[in-house]
Amino acid sequence: MKCSAAARGFALLLAALAIGAFALPARAKLVEEHFKLPVEVADAYGKKVARAIVVTVFVDDETPQPRPVVVLNHGRAPTVAGRAAVGRSRYPEASAWFAQQGFVVALPTRIGYGETGGEDVEDTGRCERTRYLPGFAAAADQALAVLSAMRARPDVAPERAIVAGQSFGGAASIAAAAQAPAGLVAAINFSGGGGGNPAGAPGEPCQPRLLQRLFARYGETARSPTLWVYAENDQYFGADYPRRWFEAFTATGGMGEFVLLPPQGRDGHPLLGSYQAAWQPLVAAFLRKQGFEIKE
Repeated sequence: MKCSAAARGFALLLAALAIGAFALPARAKLVEEHFKLPVEVADAYGKKVARAIVVTVFVDDETPQPRPVVVLNHGRAPTVAGRAAVGRSRYPEASAWFAQQGFVVALPTRIGYGETGGEDVEDTGRCERTRYLPGFAAAADQALAVLSAMRARPDVAPERAIVAGQSFGGAASIAAAAQAPAGLVAAINFSGGGGGNPAGAPGEPCQPRLLQRLFARYGETARSPTLWVYAENDQYFGADYPRRWFEAFTATGGMGEFVLLPPQGRDGHPLLGSYQAAWQPLVAAFLRKQGFEIKE
């Protein structure tokens, strides 16, 4: 009998628990694991690509079970070297915060990045001919595969899941929410979008109207509340386009809250990893509205 990808991933996770889990010395309660999960996605040309992605998991072993789960999605680097530099996606400070709030935190290193490697299935093409839909779909499908595998864990509450992500991963989280997966309670978009060029065209992403239409499409089928958090000095997307994307999403039926933070550092784009103090109160308030028990 053939096993599903989720089942194989869960078996690998159990093996990782047996031989690879370890406690971080700075936070004795925080346990980090990682495992490989077989996935299959399509690139912009419809080519099917199968590969085992690396998934990092954080959990605070003193929080009660079963725990809700959050899948945290990393952003996208424009170069091969930048994508390789992802290593194994961890976002340690953000992951620690979510784990301390009682979540199991799962971070996929997607195909084409870091330790997972492989071809670039999220390539959206040249700026004048950008195709965002297949790139976001490939990232979203991987996030949903991880979500499915995590929901099978005995220490996870399968009906208490959220997806979240930074930049390309934030947009992919909205794309994942648009598929209305089982167990999804909410989605959080940190600085989400695509096609940013902070060096050559600060605040002017490729084809922003195309992104607006795409977010409107996602709003038609998304069923979970969403939180969109951006900074005024986002050098990738600016302050105006993200609000237009959010308004397009809600105009077609999407539910959500939009927050534009004041300037953060020199570039407010890397919110998830760099500006914890700015977003944690917002996320805490949002999660409480969804029924999660969040610490003060």
